[in-house]
Amino acid sequence: MSTAEEQAPTATPAEVNNYDSFAEAYSALSETSLINAYYERPAMLSLAGAVAGRRILDAGCGSGPLFAALRDRGALVTGIDSSAGMLELARRRLGADADLRVADLSDPLPFADGAFDDVLASLVLHYLEDWGPALAEMRRVLRPGGRLIASVQHPFVDYAIHHPRPDYSATTSYTDDWADLVGQPAPMTFWRRPLHAMTDAFTTAGFRLAVISEPQPDPAGRELYPDDFQRLSAGMCFLFFVLEVPPATGSAG
Repeated sequence: MSTAEEQAPTATPAEVNNYDSFAEAYSALSETSLINAYYERPAMLSLAGAVAGRRILDAGCGSGPLFAALRDRGALVTGIDSSAGMLELARRRLGADADLRVADLSDPLPFADGAFDDVLASLVLHYLEDWGPALAEMRRVLRPGGRLIASVQHPFVDYAIHHPRPDYSATTSYTDDWADLVGQPAPMTFWRRPLHAMTDAFTTAGFRLAVISEPQPDPAGRELYPDDFQRLSAGMCFLFFVLEVPPATGSAG
């Protein structure tokens, strides 16, 4: 049987992972979908906990639903995304005074050392082949004692269900076409890696692993999506991490 990579649609680099081309459609979908509105975002907010007064970087903020929820809870939020189209939608949602910037996690972040108490990276790391530079930058912009809260595609799902591959330990890519989701060709390339490669990348960047979470969906989604809710409750979808920056030398904790 051919591999997922061999079956991937052909696309130029400019066409792959181009959220600008379907920003409106994807934003509308994620507003109410089971895995976004009733699973991933509630889980991220639960892991973040009480955020009032905390300086938070929403890394890969998209059209701003997580940014809005954090701001409603009293956080001081800055959002970055590589898609100008998604940021335009975020500005419509959040207002002209929202701190939104075009930035790519593959590049140095435009912030001072220790600028944030928390970084939330919601479903973005799996777009990167090499996590090292992005994690190093997230570590840099966090204060001592700060947190990185991240969600990624579950490595076991990538390995065994959606895109089977012969070597779980390898870091490999695959491409999905989201045409059925957004109504136009939308090739999206993801990088899958084993769990130990994820945790090794976090610790190499200087984080301490505090939480690995496989949460249940929000019960509010059961009535809207009864069949999918049951499948999601009984299976796996995303994996969530809370990573801590060690406190400064001589600090308590």
